[in-house]
Amino acid sequence: MVAKTTKNSNTELNFEEEDVPYEEEILRNAYSVKHWLRYIDHKAKAPNNGVNLVYERALKELPGSYKIWYNYLRTRRKQVRGKIPTDPMYEQVNNTFERALVFMHKMPRIWIDYGVFMTTQCKVTRTRHVFDRALRALPITQHGRIWPLFLKFVQRFDMPETALRVYRRYLKLFPEDAEEYVEYLQQVEKLDEAAQQLADIVDNEHFVSKHGKSNHQLWNELCDLISKNPHKVHSLNVDAIIRGGLRRYTDQLGHLWNSLADYYVRSGLFDRARDIYEEAIQTVTTVRDFTQVFDEYAQFEELSLNKRMEEVAKNEEATEEDDIDVELRLSRFEYLMERRLLLLNSVLLRQNPHNVHEWHKRVNLYEDKPTEIINTYTEAVQTVQPKLAVGKLHTLWVEFAKFYESNGQVEDARVVFERGTEVEYVKVEDLAAVWCEWAEMELRQQQFEAALKLMQRATAMPKRKVAYHDDTETVQSRLHRSLKVWSMYADLEESFGTFKTCKAVYERIIDLKICTPQVIINYGMFLEEHNYFEEAYRAYEKGIALFKWPNVYDIWNSYLSKFLARYGGTKLERARDLFEQCLDQCPAEHAKYFYLLYAKLEEEHGLARHAMSVYDRATSAVKEEEMFDMYNIFVKKAAEIYGLPRTREIYEKAIEALPEQHMRHMCVKFAELETKLGEVDRARAIYAHCSQVCDPRITADFWQTWKEFEVRHGNEDTMREMLRIKRSIQATYNTQVNMMAAQFVNTSSNGVAADAGAGSGPDAMRLLEEKARQAAAEAKQKPTEKAASNIMFVRGETQGGAKDKNNTVINPDEIDIGDSEEDDDDDDDEEEEKQQQQTPSGDQAEAAGQAPTKTDDEGLIMKKLRFEQKAIPAKVFGSLKPANQADSDEE
Repeated sequence: MVAKTTKNSNTELNFEEEDVPYEEEILRNAYSVKHWLRYIDHKAKAPNNGVNLVYERALKELPGSYKIWYNYLRTRRKQVRGKIPTDPMYEQVNNTFERALVFMHKMPRIWIDYGVFMTTQCKVTRTRHVFDRALRALPITQHGRIWPLFLKFVQRFDMPETALRVYRRYLKLFPEDAEEYVEYLQQVEKLDEAAQQLADIVDNEHFVSKHGKSNHQLWNELCDLISKNPHKVHSLNVDAIIRGGLRRYTDQLGHLWNSLADYYVRSGLFDRARDIYEEAIQTVTTVRDFTQVFDEYAQFEELSLNKRMEEVAKNEEATEEDDIDVELRLSRFEYLMERRLLLLNSVLLRQNPHNVHEWHKRVNLYEDKPTEIINTYTEAVQTVQPKLAVGKLHTLWVEFAKFYESNGQVEDARVVFERGTEVEYVKVEDLAAVWCEWAEMELRQQQFEAALKLMQRATAMPKRKVAYHDDTETVQSRLHRSLKVWSMYADLEESFGTFKTCKAVYERIIDLKICTPQVIINYGMFLEEHNYFEEAYRAYEKGIALFKWPNVYDIWNSYLSKFLARYGGTKLERARDLFEQCLDQCPAEHAKYFYLLYAKLEEEHGLARHAMSVYDRATSAVKEEEMFDMYNIFVKKAAEIYGLPRTREIYEKAIEALPEQHMRHMCVKFAELETKLGEVDRARAIYAHCSQVCDPRITADFWQTWKEFEVRHGNEDTMREMLRIKRSIQATYNTQVNMMAAQFVNTSSNGVAADAGAGSGPDAMRLLEEKARQAAAEAKQKPTEKAASNIMFVRGETQGGAKDKNNTVINPDEIDIGDSEEDDDDDDDEEEEKQQQQTPSGDQAEAAGQAPTKTDDEGLIMKKLRFEQKAIPAKVFGSLKPANQADSDEE
């Protein structure tokens, strides 16, 4: 390759053969940036001097090209990478930046690169001048790109004064970054300046923290800063700042109070700190703030005591004053811990001074301090307002008076009660409680007449008529209608008054219509104790007229019990009238007791038919749940009075009236009764009637009972009839279930009919039919359980009644209608033939859970026919049978 030489006016350039095309393009397009950049890319792998020479030639032709300047500066920076900052090439690059800024002084990218490059050279003053020139040259809208680099530069080197001035200039443009300035000030230990900046931030209501801190968090940071560094913060009034925060943030007082006290502790002003702690625990209003302040206060006192004790222990020349000082600190600490509960109670009362419960707790804390207790009660009754009270205000007055009474100051207690009766309580019950407690105190003092006079005062009628529930009237004017006061008055009259005055009180209670059923009962018992029985009955009747069911239940119960206990059957008609009046509107839930009481009266003193009539009425008047028990009682009483045959009507009525679950039990009992009476056919008919509501899958006990009955009293035909009925009932229930399943499947498959048609799955009915066929096949393959059971039929036994020579029961009530024996035999044969034709094939149908098919019926009939043509040996009816014969008979 041959180098060529080109002579220029000033210099002589040597270039390679490969550079010729690029040189020719430049000669033709000397002012084309694209051709120069193409030439520069070609020379990228050439030595530094070659690339730089091309850049210089390009910039000489195009000094205003930002693209060429930027690439040239980036290339020159790469060339000095890895060299020490004192290398001369750094200065050459700096000069290149200066030349570029002559033309590119409005380009922020050039200034940024120049500032970063100068920062790496650690030339502080020159770098600072570069950033200053950049801020002056660039418009203010682009200063945001320069300031982060400038701040990073001043933070990199230990020059706090310069950094402070730079930050102050920066905050004039970006005041929202004041938190960064505060952080830097804390790093360089300029805490006074940091405190001033934080104070300005907190005072600025429009300041928004970039770190998401609330104004309260900034307040806490300020308090921590100025309280923990009292010797470094001089320009701020710490006490005023923290107290301003206390007024501003009332929900976070504990931390601020602790900060203020900590400031004085670190300042060495321990007495002032102690005053701050006392002020705090006397003013905070939440338990959380109190806990924070109290814990800090206790820790401060404990540390102060321990430190002082250590100093005294180390000082060998300890004086008496030192010991006194230690004792003083120890006493102060103990006094603080003793007051904790009392101080906490004060906090709760500051939260709500109308909390009665907290006032009681405060009194309990002043145990064995009568003066403090009296002062507390006095303050409580003066502070708590009736309409704002939380709790029962009257308890304060009552306990206050009891305190005086327990200390022997009865007159003072009466004064307190008198004042307590004048308070405008919210509820009449509160005022009534005060009067009653006053009367009880008089009773404890054996002043019975005074207690009666108090109750007379309390129940005195007002001058005008006042409604008890009229809240617009005072409780004092409504007190005369308070049942509590009247009840207390009545008790006192019963104990210490006369019969006449006590009766007048009870009559007054009834006239005011404020009595309760218990008051009526008490009045009746009071009259009975004084042998005024008719007066007592009139009192009961007044109560019955005032109340309705079910409130009148207790009055009727007492009235009837007392009346029957006194008169028994001597006034039977009057007793009947009372019972009829009671049962006229008696609800079903209370009717059973009164009907039984009424029936008992009729049994003991009246007529049996009346008693049966009462029982009959009771069966329909009681609740549905009690009807079964009532019918059992009815049956038992009827059997005792009239005998068992008279209970048939009751059983029939019960079967019609009772629900299914009780009707089954009643049918079984009815059938057992008929069996005892020898009426086997009637019992079988009852079983058949009850079977219509007995699903064999659920009521297995009923079918077992019927089976046992047939085994004892039936024969083969009756057993077959029972099994036929059982299969028929089971088929009925299965049909109902299948219909419900089919309806459910049809309803659910409306939306997927297309999928079902495509063979997505068989429907429910097809599945049920398939299961039925499988069960029938299994029943044919395996011997049935019924065949293996080998049921032995015995002749039925009946109680009572004679037997003829054929060992059949003679019914004395049987009516002979004159039919011939031949007609009876013919009729029996026809009936037996019909039963054989209608009887299904038992075991297979029963195993399949469905009605027998026509083929099974035909097979059974043919088998019966063959069976009838054979001669039956006499030994078949013996005590033992061959196994095969027994099986054929059972089939």
